[in-house]
Amino acid sequence: MAQPKLHVLFCLCSCFTLVHPFDWWDINSISQVALSAWINKTQSLMAAAHFDQTKIPKGSGPYPVGCTDLMFNYSDEGTFLRLYYPAQQEDHHDTLWIPNKEYFWGLSKFLRTNQVFGNILSLLFGSMTTPASWISSVRTGEKYPLIIFSHGLGAFRTIYSAIGVDLASYGFIVAAVEHRDGSAAATYYFNNQCDAEVGNRSWLYFKTLKQDEDEKTTRNEQVRRRAKECSRALTWILDIGQGKPVKNLLNIGFDVGQLKDSIDRNKIAVVGHSFGGGTVIQALSDDLRFRCGIALDAWMFPLDDTIHTRVPQPLFFINSVQFQYPANMRKMKKFFSPDKERKMITIKGSVHQNFADFTFVTGKILGRLLTTKGKIDSYVAMDLINKASLAFLQKHLGLHKDFDQWNYLVEGMDKNLIPGPNI
Repeated sequence: MAQPKLHVLFCLCSCFTLVHPFDWWDINSISQVALSAWINKTQSLMAAAHFDQTKIPKGSGPYPVGCTDLMFNYSDEGTFLRLYYPAQQEDHHDTLWIPNKEYFWGLSKFLRTNQVFGNILSLLFGSMTTPASWISSVRTGEKYPLIIFSHGLGAFRTIYSAIGVDLASYGFIVAAVEHRDGSAAATYYFNNQCDAEVGNRSWLYFKTLKQDEDEKTTRNEQVRRRAKECSRALTWILDIGQGKPVKNLLNIGFDVGQLKDSIDRNKIAVVGHSFGGGTVIQALSDDLRFRCGIALDAWMFPLDDTIHTRVPQPLFFINSVQFQYPANMRKMKKFFSPDKERKMITIKGSVHQNFADFTFVTGKILGRLLTTKGKIDSYVAMDLINKASLAFLQKHLGLHKDFDQWNYLVEGMDKNLIPGPNI
């Protein structure tokens, strides 16, 4: 199931009159009145798009946060990720949120709209930043637990920065993988060293299923590949942490050698949203290096029906009210048994996009209108997601922090939480 697509439709409708002018003289008076009202509404939406945006929240933990992009190996079988990490200080400018216009084109393809709309999206959001210091120096002298993060369908590595930044501010290294299985809105790779040196990107866009294509089979193949991509990313980062010579194909001035001796290879978790939540479960099944997992509003459809028997690690489901449905919940409940550590909470008044950055950048008015925001305040929802995650990670990664102060959130003991499912 695709993520809700309304998070960008306001951009499309608000700018429609700019790219599709009308012949006013041949419209009858009644149609003119109706159309004028529609135009007035789109103009209001356009104004709201510019003036009602809010910022992606800064990390609430004690560490400054740095950010960089890493790419390893040529071809689409390589690894591409965005890295959030504890930084020495915030001594560089903030990180560009969506760094290439092609990602906006990919969103327009995901929405099955014209590339023109992608250009409009780029105009509206192309200069937005996220509160992490770009290629700032890594804070050395400490080993950090590692989180591999998997994005949702039609998403990409950069649009969960509210989660990545906050967890990094509490002393985690977070590697947000950009999947190349056809589920990302867009991604790119380099074919060879020459292409990398001159910046000749080979772009891959969202893969639309064919009419005769069996969705269950295709999505299962994708989730298996996604899990392998998470494991490959883990291997690369652990190699860097051990000081092995690893080349970042992106010539952006970040020395990966800074990460030597900064990764605690015994404290590794996997986290993901929607299709990424399903990827969390597949990765836990395939790779025991992941000691625990957090599935954010997981889409269970891509997983095979017996995978619940192959996941021994602790698993935490954090759900929204709006997205979950009976068939999805039945597959989740199969994971619960007396001999395994399982937790589930549901955030009251939440929607599927409360887990992604779109819940912030659309602002209050449009966010509610276009379901990127639920009834709960987006900042409150994100704080619950991150604090509950920290408490779960402390317990199951054996951390010696004070995150256990939020253990009550893991049990759903808060006025904004439901213990277990809402269905």
